[in-house]
Amino acid sequence: MAPIKLTNPIIPPGSLILVTGANGLIASHIVDVLLAAGYSVRGTVRNLTKSSWMTPLFESRHGPGRFELIQVADLAEPGIWPPAVDGVAGIITVAAGADLTSTKPVDEAVQEEVDGFYALLDAASKTGTVKSVVYTSSVWAAWDPQPGFAVVITEKTFNDDACRIAASTSIPAEQKGIKPFMAIKVKVELALWDWVDEHKPAFRFNAVLPDTIIGPILCPDKQSASTAGFVRGLWNSDPRSLAIIEHIAPQWLIDPRDNARLYLAALTTPGVDRERLFGCAEKFSFPQIARLLKELYPEKEGLPELEDAGWDESEVPVLRPLELLRSVGQEEWTPLVQSLRDTIESFEGKKTS
Repeated sequence: MAPIKLTNPIIPPGSLILVTGANGLIASHIVDVLLAAGYSVRGTVRNLTKSSWMTPLFESRHGPGRFELIQVADLAEPGIWPPAVDGVAGIITVAAGADLTSTKPVDEAVQEEVDGFYALLDAASKTGTVKSVVYTSSVWAAWDPQPGFAVVITEKTFNDDACRIAASTSIPAEQKGIKPFMAIKVKVELALWDWVDEHKPAFRFNAVLPDTIIGPILCPDKQSASTAGFVRGLWNSDPRSLAIIEHIAPQWLIDPRDNARLYLAALTTPGVDRERLFGCAEKFSFPQIARLLKELYPEKEGLPELEDAGWDESEVPVLRPLELLRSVGQEEWTPLVQSLRDTIESFEGKKTS
């Protein structure tokens, strides 16, 4: 990949950046890019013992003494954030409380997350050192991709439909699908924008909204593959993965390395403040990925064929994120074919950049 280039970053290289949920697919690549750009990183994880693989991994890639881990088991634990933000110049929040398996009522889940984020932002505002904060939202906070449905998404679009369905008392819970989770993403993001509007912190605040992440995993033996694991599911014709994949609508994707550079730009590039940045590089479908795998690896036996699922017809604000990608030295998004090759190589134990 192209070397990282920073031009007059608002946070100088050598500064300390806090990354929450650092062991995940998205955040681990953010850590990797920050270290490559010359920053030091303090990563939070829920369990230090289970994440002990991270320090030797990043030391092998970037040298010793620039990456540290701290444990934050509960984002809303009183007093947890002041020591975590001590001495940091920037914060990238990736960790979240709710996930797709959550069964809590939407408002309860939202309140728990918001309490933790408010505590983090409050601690950041009191440091006097934090210059920039980047929050991880989701495209699901803006809209629910549906094949063949033309919709124009803007930076001001929120997924009101998901909130309506999640709140409905006439729709059975089993028919709501993942709409309650989408509603959580909407309400938490809106609550954070409200906090920023009310408190007017001295630091910059931006949100990145990634869509499906397809690309290499830094440590596949120790790390959850997240959505990139579906590529492994296709590769291995795993019945459990295939059963899920057939329900995933065509939508947008982004390589985790490109996504990490978008975060880097949101954190450090001059003139980026109070923006929603969509991590949407290219449209895709899993039937398309299945076909591409057959073309890339004709010798691989047993690769499945998936029934065509249509195509995403949404229009998304993609020019600004691409402009920011270029601001840190990369001219174009990584093409899907390259992301697939690198994903397979990461599962096969070959080093990827």
